[in-house]
Amino acid sequence: MEYKKDFDKWNEKKKYIDQKEISDGIFFNEREIWWGSLGLNIGYEQDGKNENFERPLLIIRKFNRDIVWVLPLTTIAKNNKFHYKLKSSGSFVILSQVRLLSTKRLLRLIETINENEFNEIITKTKELFP
Repeated sequence: MEYKKDFDKWNEKKKYIDQKEISDGIFFNEREIWWGSLGLNIGYEQDGKNENFERPLLIIRKFNRDIVWVLPLTTIAKNNKFHYKLKSSGSFVILSQVRLLSTKRLLRLIETINENEFNEIITKTKELFP
């Protein structure tokens, strides 16, 4: 049986997210992992799950209160140069799927990873670029 994505449901959620105000009460920083509404995507791009289309996201660059670069996380183990296993949770950071996101998509803080591990993730991500 083929899995069908409910793009209409995601589109309704996306409209709601777009109308949200960026809250002065939400504080976020690089190195933090947040649940965020990643949505439904195309092909092998990482999707969110549940009613909020959410997925854990590592903030790798904070540009301002509106925009961040993130890397999605997965629990599916893959031992290759495109994945990094977090020491704290055992989840895998998908290094190849850097995304620019509105901070309106951020839902709730999960944890902050240590600086050494964060620097290792940044180094491994940079190695993917020519």
